[in-house]
Amino acid sequence: GKKLVDQEKFKREEHPFDAYPRLKQQALDNAPPSPADNFRWRYYGLFYVAPAQDSYMCRLRIPNGILKHWQFAGMADLAERLCGQFCHVTTRANLQVREIPPKHAVALIEGIQDLGLCSRGSGADNIRNVTGTPTAGIDPQEILDTREYARAWHYHILNDRSLTGLPRKFNVAFDGAGKIAVLEDTNDIAFTAVEVRDGFGVEPGIWFRLGLGGITGHKDFAKYSDIIVKPADATKVADAIVRVFIDTGDRTNRLKARMKYVIDGFGMEKFVALVEEKLGHAFTRVPEEAMARRPAFDRMAHIGVRKQKQEGLNWIGVTLPLGKVTCAQMRGLAKIAQDLGDGDIRLTVWQNLLISGVCDANLEFAIAAIRRIGLEVEASQIRAGLIACTGRAGCKFGLADTKRTAARIADWCDPRMSIETPINIHLTGCHHSCAQHYISDIGMIGARIPVGDTDDTVDGFHIFTGGGFGPDADVGQEVFHDVTAEDAPIHVERLLKAYVSNRASPDETFLTFARRHDGETLRKLADAQESSLSVSS
Repeated sequence: GKKLVDQEKFKREEHPFDAYPRLKQQALDNAPPSPADNFRWRYYGLFYVAPAQDSYMCRLRIPNGILKHWQFAGMADLAERLCGQFCHVTTRANLQVREIPPKHAVALIEGIQDLGLCSRGSGADNIRNVTGTPTAGIDPQEILDTREYARAWHYHILNDRSLTGLPRKFNVAFDGAGKIAVLEDTNDIAFTAVEVRDGFGVEPGIWFRLGLGGITGHKDFAKYSDIIVKPADATKVADAIVRVFIDTGDRTNRLKARMKYVIDGFGMEKFVALVEEKLGHAFTRVPEEAMARRPAFDRMAHIGVRKQKQEGLNWIGVTLPLGKVTCAQMRGLAKIAQDLGDGDIRLTVWQNLLISGVCDANLEFAIAAIRRIGLEVEASQIRAGLIACTGRAGCKFGLADTKRTAARIADWCDPRMSIETPINIHLTGCHHSCAQHYISDIGMIGARIPVGDTDDTVDGFHIFTGGGFGPDADVGQEVFHDVTAEDAPIHVERLLKAYVSNRASPDETFLTFARRHDGETLRKLADAQESSLSVSS
């Protein structure tokens, strides 16, 4: 009986996949889309980002975040010819290209398809890029190679139109227990590989533990119970879950349309019963003690050289400045992967990439080649864990320039202090929390800060501490409210200095330190630290 939101009306008036001729005509006319078409074209991965920029952004689909060297080089060629001459690696182990004039929109998405890639369904109310362990198949500690399962789900989505037009966007991730976290517990569906021990009434071996309802922008992680899923059944299970969401999700309130709210409304057991009804059988369940503990993450394994499970081979984690890589650098990396690696480019949720399959004898050559194109394989703890969404510079929702502020934080803090333990600093521009600020050691969300008694505002942030993921999963607590972007580097510096001065021992992490104190205490400890009076822009 409630009124449908506009986006639902747009879907019903004309399915986006039936409107391709109009998208082509708009490209011929170099015309921007209407509000309704701006929503529809997101089904093709195109986002018109006015007023931030009078152009499109395009987001791809890359299952498990792995593509071939020639595809990566091909994307560089497309970007150079049709849009801004760079790409961004995103927090879903994906690629985005920006500054696409309307006249080039169709040429771009068709060029992407020519490369054996696609952008279909990567925006709007669809199932987004399927993430998996970036070191799948090469990680010494993994218990399952996630590539097969991410790929199966990816193609299942692409070839079933009934799995588009959900009540709201939907995320699925697969974790194979590798060294690099994939943050699957922040997804609507989390498939987490576990070893099930003998003696609990089910076949021992590797299963997926099922987590449901993660959406950390709404301060919630996927909830795990006693449900386990055979890896071969993952696509079937995910399909049933999505179809329950399609049947029961709220299409009248965009703020309450994600699957978390369906689960909250029904309760987990009733929701699971509906999924079992779709499946036609009950889930397999085992107690917690039946599942072996997951091997620990290495929070720096996405940076630098690491040994693969294959003897004599290595992956190299390449640092990208806040996910940005130029077209020339992309071609250089593709050439390095082709000549000195196994030909794969592996994107991570940490806004960087790995070159895999580099033999011991070629490591020095590969590292030198990476440095020659202006990139690095080493980073300070601060830079290694620094994440930022597009922000106000390129997103209509952004309330602050996140990437510029993040760069200023690194430039300000790095020369002034040394941090020996891993730390993540995430900057997100708005409530959508694409950079997942709530799960970071230090998380920052954009805000407009009033200036004096006028109506003017400037870029700013609210600053949180103590967020975590995996075994440390929790949302951060607010420490500072309404900090201007100009002052943000000093506030981060003071928080880090408060940690160094007051930690219980040299190996105590910032996360442990932050969780020992409430927000007010942390604020006082930070305010007691000395800093320079200003930060140059």
